Amino acid sequence: MRRDGMLKTAGHGSVGAMKNWRYIGLHAVTAAVFIFLLQRYALNATLETGLLWALVFGACAAGLAYSQSNR
Repeated sequence: MRRDGMLKTAGHGSVGAMKNWRYIGLHAVTAAVFIFLLQRYALNATLETGLLWALVFGACAAGLAYSQSNR
């Protein structure tokens, strides 16, 4: 019995690569919405401050998800 524990890598333009980008985008949007709602309603920040923090946290979340997907 032979074990093939290694997963095949996805080629160019494959569905597997698009799935990773979808999860990275979903992670970024979720983090941005969460921090915006936290800043805006729980901490009573201004709209500009909430949007700025949402942009920063969304970018950081996308970077983190990207680095985790390439492990």
